[in-house]
Order: sequence, then structure tokens, then C-alpha cells
Amino acid sequence: MRKLDYERVTEKLTSFIQEKVDDSKASGVVIGVSGGIDSATTAYLAVKALGKERVLGLIMPYYQNRDIEDARLVCSSLGIEWEEINIKPIVDSFIAQLGFQPDKRSLGNIMARTRMVLLYAHANAKNYLVLGTSNRSEFLTGYFTKWGDGASDYAPLINLYKTEVWEIAKLLGVPERIIEKKPTAGLWEGQSDEEELGISYRLLDEILWRLVDLKMPKDEIAKELEVPIERVEYVDNLVKKSEHKRRLPVGPTF
Repeated sequence: MRKLDYERVTEKLTSFIQEKVDDSKASGVVIGVSGGIDSATTAYLAVKALGKERVLGLIMPYYQNRDIEDARLVCSSLGIEWEEINIKPIVDSFIAQLGFQPDKRSLGNIMARTRMVLLYAHANAKNYLVLGTSNRSEFLTGYFTKWGDGASDYAPLINLYKTEVWEIAKLLGVPERIIEKKPTAGLWEGQSDEEELGISYRLLDEILWRLVDLKMPKDEIAKELEVPIERVEYVDNLVKKSEHKRRLPVGPTF
């Protein structure tokens, strides 16, 4: 992986948040706090950049599990204002109007888009910006819901790989139990990011960095990392098939 000066990166991230909020004349930022590493790191960066008085955390569970406790821990540790909204009644009301029962992936997308609506409602009411929590690993592989958790005004972590976010989190003092927990999007009970992606974040990041940033040939990546070429091709396919999720809608030119 690339070698970063994480103290310098942290300074750049906080400056970025401060500049974007100031330039937009916003009063602060709102963040969806899930109890995971990405939202926790984003919240810690926002407080470092703006102060706790200008950061609002929204905890928006569908399932009642440990993630809620972890999200509360992040907000209370930072001393920020936070609200907890149970999205189950909202999501279930959507489903009741569909006329069919969505599969678990579609249900997860509805949950993510419901959270997006709530984030922007609070942002509009308070003249805040929505800070997204997507990292580069998820962005490049399309591991996010289009117009859901992929929707935000600014995404401070979007050019940092997941393994790099872990390092930033350690530097910021994010609670250890958040850093060490198994990554999950919380889209269904027992869901795990790495199981759903079909690859560990550490190997994924090593391949992505060489494939996307260094533009190395796939066979060379496989040889250097001592992995089957199929692993590299698998990641390359994730990037290619999710390209539409990384751009605004396009149409033909005339």
C-alpha cells in the first residue's frame, strides 16, 4: 500500500471540512452515525474541524443491536448533539405500499435511502451540510447504495482506502471497540462487509491501489501479491460494473 503521513492527512481532512463549511456559509454539519469505523472517523474529524457545537449526529437504526450502543458511544464521547430515529416504521410503511416483499438487498437500499432523506431534512432545517462517510474502497467497488449512503454534500474519506481509515481513526482516538469491530453496513442481521464483498479489506485495498492508482497490469498485480489472477479480475469486475454509481445520470448528445 501507499505510504501516507497520517498526521498530515488528518490536518488536510480537518482543513477540508472547515473550508467547505465556511465557503458554503453553512452553520455546521450532520452525520449519520452508524457505530462503524467510517462514520465514527468522520464525526471525530468534524468535531476537530468545527467544534462539537456545530456537529449533529443522527443515529438511525432499523435493527435493535449493538451498533446502536456503539453509535451512542461515539456521540457521547465527542459530546455532540445527537438524535436517535427508529427508521423501522418509516421503512415498513414504504414496503407496505410496494405491493410485494423486497429481498434483503432491496430492503437494505430502502433503509439507506430513508436515512439519506432524514439527513437532508435535518440539514435543511439547520442550514447544515451532510457529511458522507464513504471510503475509497467502497466507492471504487460500488459497495454503497446509489442515492442512499452514497449521497452527501462532501465526503472527507472518499479518497482514503478502508485500511487507511483505520489508521486515521487510531490517530484521532476513536474508541478501540469501534476500530476492532467487524465492518458491517447493518443492512440485515448478521451482515458483514467482507463476506458480502467476497474479499478482505486488506487484500482488496492492495489490489485496488495497484489496479486503479498505479494502473498495473493484472498479471503483475497477481504475481506481486502472490494471489491467483482470478482475485485481481474479481476486483477489476467490481470496479467496472459499478461505474454508473460514481457519476451523475448521463444521456445521449445531439
